[in-house]
Amino acid sequence: MQPTHPLSDSELIQAYLLGHSSCLETLIYRHKDKIYTSIFMLVKDQYLAEDIFQETFLKIIRTLNDGRYSEQGKFLPWAVRVAHNLCMDHFRKIRQDIPVVMEDGREIMQLMQFATESAESGLERRQVHRSVRQLIEELPEEQREVIVLRIYGDLSFKEIADITSVSINTALGRMRYGLINLRRMIAEKHMVLR
Repeated sequence: MQPTHPLSDSELIQAYLLGHSSCLETLIYRHKDKIYTSIFMLVKDQYLAEDIFQETFLKIIRTLNDGRYSEQGKFLPWAVRVAHNLCMDHFRKIRQDIPVVMEDGREIMQLMQFATESAESGLERRQVHRSVRQLIEELPEEQREVIVLRIYGDLSFKEIADITSVSINTALGRMRYGLINLRRMIAEKHMVLR
């Protein structure tokens, strides 16, 4: 009797596309721990992580069924990226105030000074918060990603480096340049900071 070898990710995907649905189950089982852990590290909530995990595989299934998956022999990194993007989408939906820390350790929003919290000044404060969020969206993707993972996910730079597949120094550099760019944009837009 000839020993059988486990099918590769690529072979499992091809078999699934040919109608062998159990191959998808094998693929999910093979990578579920790594994908779930990457989600949980970002959201730090078991139930939310489970929801995003399910959403990740629904998106993977839709992509496979629609013929949009580009086989490059790297299913796991692609699946983790799908999960990461869904986590970022979740954070964008729920987060209203994004704390951005200046070089001296003060939070930008704490530096906004308003004489009174009248209806007018409350509106002004909300507009400034919205403007800062928009500035973050204008950052280059690599800088925005590190800032969002650090702020939204409260991840360490080691965790950010692992998720984004870069060195810790690169993650730190992207954060530094992101903050420099935020400060520059704040100055260019003449936002009032004290």
